[in-house]
Amino acid sequence: MSQESAQAFVEKMRSDEAFSAKVMAAEDGAARTAIIRAEGFDCSADEIEAVSAELGEHELRAVVGGTNATVGLFNDTIGC
Repeated sequence: MSQESAQAFVEKMRSDEAFSAKVMAAEDGAARTAIIRAEGFDCSADEIEAVSAELGEHELRAVVGGTNATVGLFNDTIGC
């Protein structure tokens, strides 16, 4: 698990609208984990949260498609 992978995941969420929509549409944390791992990311939810915490509110909203869904994304026990 790595901070670099978490950063790459956050960047992909920010830059790839289809990927972001797919992750956000997952039914639960296990489904999110499967999607994220299938894309080759190897990081923990804690690492993703740490990277996300470094972002400003505007950037964070961009990561989750303009919604405030970050809490829901990370609270469902994703372990990418």
